[in-house]
Amino acid sequence: MPGILLGDVFPNFEADTTIGKIKFHDFLGDSWGILFSHPRDFTPVCTTELACAAKISNEFKKRNVKMIALSIDSVEDHRGWSKDVMAFGSEGESPLPFPIIADDKRELSVQLGMLDPDERDKDGMPLTARCVFVIGPDKKMKLSILYPATTGRNFDELLRVIDSLQLTAQKKVATPVDWKPGDKVMVIPSLSDAEAASLFPNGVTTKELPSGKKYLRYTKI
Repeated sequence: MPGILLGDVFPNFEADTTIGKIKFHDFLGDSWGILFSHPRDFTPVCTTELACAAKISNEFKKRNVKMIALSIDSVEDHRGWSKDVMAFGSEGESPLPFPIIADDKRELSVQLGMLDPDERDKDGMPLTARCVFVIGPDKKMKLSILYPATTGRNFDELLRVIDSLQLTAQKKVATPVDWKPGDKVMVIPSLSDAEAASLFPNGVTTKELPSGKKYLRYTKI
């Protein structure tokens, strides 16, 4: 992705949002953060996504993750759209539980490499792709996923990858395919068997393979 890679410090941009002007690092504080972008206000797929994000916002809060969205329209449009989003999600008059960044000049979308080269609006301008950035408490980018404007996201998957990121930031493990919290995890290859035995009191099991190499080591956290 142009301009920002995994491990880079995320830009400390200033922006107008539905909760006023923010400086991104100050907004995050000591929390994790997730920034997800949308092609345009008052569009169908985006409305379903924001409604889902609002409905499960407490799941992000439990994980100490601050949520923030971005769309290329104005704060005024965002506020009007938010009412549609909450009505669609059957949340009535409740306010949207996270802010939306106004990027009507597309400056932030360009800086973060968010523009979709194929999808354009009625004026022929590139739409913002559906980017997801997860930022750690150290303000470094831990994960990025880039969807085209035509494909909606899966927020259950975003919670799953955040669980993995938070676990693997604390423990010397990796999470295997389709991992979910509570499943076995994998011991990272850089740990010796002796180190693994010391670190993981629940024990380490090794999968036997035709190669004879003992690199598939599992443990329970």
